[in-house]
Amino acid sequence: MLTLRNAQDRGLAFHGWLKSFHTFSFGHYRNPDEQGFSDLLVINDDRVIAGKGFGQHPHRDMEIFSYVLEGALEHQDTLGTGSVIRPGDVQLMSAGHGVAHSEFNHSQTQPVHFLQIWIVPNVQGAAPRYQQQHFSAQEKRGTLRLIISPDGAGGSLQVRQNARVYAGLFDGDERATLTLPDNRHAYVHVARGSVELNGQLLHEGDGVRVRQEHMLELGNGVDAEVLVFDLRPHELPGMP
Repeated sequence: MLTLRNAQDRGLAFHGWLKSFHTFSFGHYRNPDEQGFSDLLVINDDRVIAGKGFGQHPHRDMEIFSYVLEGALEHQDTLGTGSVIRPGDVQLMSAGHGVAHSEFNHSQTQPVHFLQIWIVPNVQGAAPRYQQQHFSAQEKRGTLRLIISPDGAGGSLQVRQNARVYAGLFDGDERATLTLPDNRHAYVHVARGSVELNGQLLHEGDGVRVRQEHMLELGNGVDAEVLVFDLRPHELPGMP
């Protein structure tokens, strides 16, 4: 069963320097029907103008990853990490028992567009850690490349949860399928472009809750970039 979360129904925060669409409840956007899905708590689609960003702020007990679509995002944290994240890079910060970070547009002239996504961990109070890995367009072209997993399989980043995240690029005749294990949920988010999921046309910003499906097929894309989450079979996030 596929349940569409239409892009135009998402929450919106606009602060001049920031335009952010919220798939699930976040900040001042509260929707009782959109409190996350399985262990997926936040999908924020952020656009930040040149030279601006989020000042240092704390997190704990959350798996937070950033996926840059355009531009460059500069990261600093209290672990001593300093990095610049560009398209193709995936950054995963496990907040553990506590960490503070800042995220700014690295450019003084161009905007940055990125997704920030939160997954609830399966353990509390763990040591904070930082991971970053580049996945080339070639690795994602016409396929679903594993980018996050519980065990770091295939060079993916390691998340503290029974969840897997795949990224794919689809245009024209390119197609890919993902077989889901028995008794699993999934969530599909279209980061940009348009694509068909099991024959259903999706557009940029659309999301789909997937229940009781054994196979996902993506194809007929038009400059599409897609994230697919393989998740535990429950409805709402909850701390362990």
